[in-house]
Amino acid sequence: MPEFRLSGFVEERPERAAQVSAELEVPSYSDLETLLDDVDAVTIVVPTPRHFAVASKALERGKHVLIEKPITATVEEADALLEIAQRTGAIVQTGHVERFNRAIRAALPYVSNPRFIESDRLAPFNIRGSDVAVVLDLMIHDIDLILTLVNSHAGNIAAVGIPVLTQTVDIANARITFDSGAVANITASRISRERFRKVRIFQPSGYLSLDLGAGNGEFFRLKKPGDLHALVASGTTPDLADFVERIALEAPEGEPLKLEFESFAAALNGSAPLVVSGAAGRRALEVALRIVGDIERNAPSIGA
Repeated sequence: MPEFRLSGFVEERPERAAQVSAELEVPSYSDLETLLDDVDAVTIVVPTPRHFAVASKALERGKHVLIEKPITATVEEADALLEIAQRTGAIVQTGHVERFNRAIRAALPYVSNPRFIESDRLAPFNIRGSDVAVVLDLMIHDIDLILTLVNSHAGNIAAVGIPVLTQTVDIANARITFDSGAVANITASRISRERFRKVRIFQPSGYLSLDLGAGNGEFFRLKKPGDLHALVASGTTPDLADFVERIALEAPEGEPLKLEFESFAAALNGSAPLVVSGAAGRRALEVALRIVGDIERNAPSIGA
C-alpha cells in the first residue's frame, strides 16, 4: 500500500521475530517504546487483555492506532483510551473488518428502518481468540454490524451460552430489543465443522439476505404494494413473481482487510471520515459485555 511504509513490528518471541523479519524484510523491534520512536501509527494485534496496555502507550505519544476488535477488555479501558486520544489528538480506529465486507457494502444503500435482524456466525475452533468468550471473539463482529444497521440504543438483552472446548463460552445466542422496537437475534459458535456467516434483515420495504462468506446478497421488495394489497383484500391469490422484485446486491470488489487499512490511511491524511471509530468499538464492546453478563447470570458457574 503506497499510503504506508512498514517500519517494523514488535514480537516478544525471538525465534518468531527473526522468522517474520526475514520473511517480510522489515526490522523487528525489541520493545514497543523503540518502535514508537520511528512510527506515526501502529496496528495493535496483541491478545485482547493486552490491548489497553499497548494502545495507551501509543496514544500517550500521539501515535494513531488501529486496534483489533474488541477495542479493549473492559468498557472502562475503552473510555480511558478515548480520553487519551481526545487529549493527544490521535485517531483510534477499531478493527471491525466486516464493515468492509462486500455484502455489507452492497446492502447499506437498501437498508431502511430494519425491524428484525437474524445473524448466524459459525466457525471451526481456532486457538487464536479463545482467551475470551465467543461473544468477544466472533459475535462482536455482528454486534457492531447490527448497531450500525439499526442505529438505536440496545435495550433489553437475553442471552445464553455454554463452554464446550474451553473454559469460556464457545457457543452463544443473544436476543436484543432496541429502543426503536427493532429486534436482533444473534448466534455465534466456534465449534462448528464448517464456516457459515449469514445475515437476514426484515424491514417495511422488503427483505435482505446477505452471505458474508461469499460477499453477496439479495434484496426482495414489492414492485407495486398497493396493487398486491388490493388483490389480497379481494380474496384473489396473486402470482408473487408479478409483484416481488429481486435485486442482486453488488459492490466493487475489494479485500476487506485492505479496505480497512485504506480507510485508516484516508482518515489519517484527512481525505475521508473515520469509518469505524473508537467510539463505535466501545459501543460494540459494551453490548458484548452485557451479553456475557447475561450468560453468566443464567449460568453462574461459567467464567467470562
